[in-house]
Amino acid sequence: MATYKEIKGTQIEVLATDPTYPLEGQVWYNSTSNVVKGQATTTTGSWASSPSVNTGKDQTSGAGTTTAALNFSGGPPVQDDTEKWNGTTWTSVNDMNSGRRATAGSGTQTAALCFGGITSSNAVQLTEFYNGTNWAVANTMNTARNFFKGAGISTATLAFGGATGSGGNPPFTQNVELYNGTNWAEQSGDLNTARSNSSGGGTSTSAICMGGYPATGKTETWNGTSFSEESDLNTARFGMGGSGSDKDNAVAFGGGPGSKSETETWNGTSWTETTNMPAARVYTGTTKGSYTAALAISGNSGGPTGSTQTTVQEWVGPGTPQTRTFTDS
Repeated sequence: MATYKEIKGTQIEVLATDPTYPLEGQVWYNSTSNVVKGQATTTTGSWASSPSVNTGKDQTSGAGTTTAALNFSGGPPVQDDTEKWNGTTWTSVNDMNSGRRATAGSGTQTAALCFGGITSSNAVQLTEFYNGTNWAVANTMNTARNFFKGAGISTATLAFGGATGSGGNPPFTQNVELYNGTNWAEQSGDLNTARSNSSGGGTSTSAICMGGYPATGKTETWNGTSFSEESDLNTARFGMGGSGSDKDNAVAFGGGPGSKSETETWNGTSWTETTNMPAARVYTGTTKGSYTAALAISGNSGGPTGSTQTTVQEWVGPGTPQTRTFTDS
């Protein structure tokens, strides 16, 4: 049998601490913990609990990454508070100018956009920009809407679908709008199916819209010009969390009716069921821009007796580097 040195050309390293940036396939012996470790990649993805936010809410929005996130807006009834995440703790920062719920969000922790939503009972066109310190009122959307999602960065954001009535109810819209950092412009390519409570991810030129109300598995992808119908989700739902790097790589999790824990990944052709969330949630806030790393922030436990939660759950998707400990069993 070939030895590790014969295969890799080197002995197993002996290190007092794990390497900061291990390479896939690297193996080492940790002399402090007296275990052999190796660097591999995940095959199915997994969920883990993360520190809670300070203020629990649902129908909330998020921006940023799993190590530098922003959470803003939500209910009940409407909230203007904002919290940022540094990978360790959530900290309250300056409030939004207008408290609202059922908004959409995009961007990063230091350059985020919050648009649409409900301030009392009606859909609004309001847009606000966060510069890392303060929120400023920006130019309004062309179509007032709530219970919808967007994709992209603060200077190139796509908004699609939603409800123009109160509380996510009909009429629903197919309208698509693009924000260029200054103004919103209606796009000629609408969604094929008007709906509210969908989820989304990606960029302003390569986005995905999945699910929606009434509970559906409908999936559509955006190529910068038009939306195309794709294969449905395995579980029809609305009010779920979602994230994606582009129209061919996305993850969808949670949702209603009631509250669900199902998680599915999208490869550009089909949806695959994978590891469930530890706790079922509907109307969570989410980070955007990655299908291998996302936060499900707060939300509602769902059902007739459901309550607003403060808990945060972190998704680590397939293909993400993971350090494994070898045992003799």
